[in-house]
Amino acid sequence: MSIKLIALDLDGTLLNGKKEISEVNKKALQEARQQGVKVVITTGRPLPAVEAFLRELDLMHPDEYSITFNGGLVQTNDGGILDHIGFGMDEVEKLYKITRELNLPLDIVHGGDVYVIPSALESLYPKLNVVLNYIPTKYEDLPKDIEYNKAVTACDVEYLDEQIAKIPAELQEQFEIFKSRDVLLEWSPKGVHKSEGLAKLIKHLDIQQTEVMACGDEENDLSMIEWAGLGVCMANGSDPVKAVANVVTPMTNEEDAVAWAIRKYVLSED
Repeated sequence: MSIKLIALDLDGTLLNGKKEISEVNKKALQEARQQGVKVVITTGRPLPAVEAFLRELDLMHPDEYSITFNGGLVQTNDGGILDHIGFGMDEVEKLYKITRELNLPLDIVHGGDVYVIPSALESLYPKLNVVLNYIPTKYEDLPKDIEYNKAVTACDVEYLDEQIAKIPAELQEQFEIFKSRDVLLEWSPKGVHKSEGLAKLIKHLDIQQTEVMACGDEENDLSMIEWAGLGVCMANGSDPVKAVANVVTPMTNEEDAVAWAIRKYVLSED
């Protein structure tokens, strides 16, 4: 199997617990790029929350790409947009209603801006992505004329899991709803998956699905790991993701699992 594109989740995958890219992972990625392999960050974050890592990996170029918002945006790393899917106020209203009923916080994301709607339960999102622009905004004051990329709910994991079980089935049919971290629930437009974003990108790059290696650990990575020619789940990954992966690494993200996968399946001559 010849790998021409490596799709990488960040948290729990490429990054360690300190939110850093290890030197071992960095070196392996550099060697893969020297062989002509595309490295594509594939994340739920917006581009502004990824740019520091792109610079660190020397990927801030117009011929390099990222999949952001869990597949909702396919873009060049200098900000150009190849494809996008978002939602408007009709969808936001539905999310606002259910999160009020379940006493959950709700933040609405547009690019690098996060509209923080007042809630009885404080949102943890500003602590999870500190580089974004947080704008406290009453629901009725939300901008009505823009397309939002996604919404997020971030709070204590035990309470969040209890409330997730109460989300009505009809909302599951209208949105993509999944956890990207243990304390973070993401609400995305229907049809938004990392796999869909990657499918659009490889068509643009003339790369085959079988030539993609995707690495991840959480529920929002499941679609791309199942879709890729080689789906790799970290040892620290969730059980549903491990179940669909071709490979589960013998080590965790703290132990340079991405570098292990690259050396075994991309750089190896076997």
